[in-house]
Amino acid sequence: MSEWFNGTVFMERLWPDAQKWMLVAVLGLEMVMGVVGNCLILLVKVMCRGQFCCRYWLPFIGLSMSDLGCSLIIISSSLMAMLTGGQRSPWCEVVSLLKLAFITSSIGSIAILCVQRLIGMGSRGGALFVVMVTACFASWVTGVVFGSVPVFYSWIKYDPAEMMCAVLWERSYSDMLVYILCAFSICIFLPFLFIFLCSLLRATVCRSSCNSDDEADLSAVTPLLVASYILCYTPFVVSEMILLGRRDLSPAPEWLRTLSSVMSYLDCGLNPLIYCSHQHFREAGLALLWTNKKPSLEPVLNAIIKHDL
Repeated sequence: MSEWFNGTVFMERLWPDAQKWMLVAVLGLEMVMGVVGNCLILLVKVMCRGQFCCRYWLPFIGLSMSDLGCSLIIISSSLMAMLTGGQRSPWCEVVSLLKLAFITSSIGSIAILCVQRLIGMGSRGGALFVVMVTACFASWVTGVVFGSVPVFYSWIKYDPAEMMCAVLWERSYSDMLVYILCAFSICIFLPFLFIFLCSLLRATVCRSSCNSDDEADLSAVTPLLVASYILCYTPFVVSEMILLGRRDLSPAPEWLRTLSSVMSYLDCGLNPLIYCSHQHFREAGLALLWTNKKPSLEPVLNAIIKHDL
């Protein structure tokens, strides 16, 4: 297993120059999309709240913050690792911990959004608001707790295929089995169960009584957010399932681990584009960015009517 963590020498053998620079370009593009896109989205959400309908702003803010944090910290760290040949402790452990925290927070925010859409009560204070804030905070805490376990037991190693520090197992299959099953059950499967059930019930309710106000609300993009999350994180789940099926602790193929990182990073940049697919939100964003457009103060002659005397 020592050849796995041989720094730059292994990096050069794993990635030929052409593939390496192609990955650098892809990571750089994803980082720019995630940082710029989510900064603009947060700006529009805060400064233009009165220009579009958004009853469920709390999970949207939580999701954008997670995507922005992932773009700023995780993607940039992977980009630097590709350029320098690895990551060193303690930053290596910090990146691994935060990645799971961002993943858990993202899917938790989507699950909360689906629950709020089902019950039809927005983020406007009261007991429900306290519950939703607690749920958002709990998703962050859960990710940090499960991300801290591999750090505490020194399971974190730099994986050139994933382009970041990750949990790489060397000793006990039983430890790996218990950890992955617990982490997936609580951090991934439980929120996904809420998403699936709420989406199913929501679709059933909409068939009988569909309200036009629901389509005007920003939450109308929720199905696209769910589909994007599932699409982008499927390679990550598949790679972990392959690991569970191998008692010799050999990881998933290198190409699949690389694909899992690239696709999970892509989700951070796709979410701002999904928000902009909503007409009212897009118009509010364009109005905010179009600072040079000034209202006309001079009367404009646009018709002449001739009256016979």
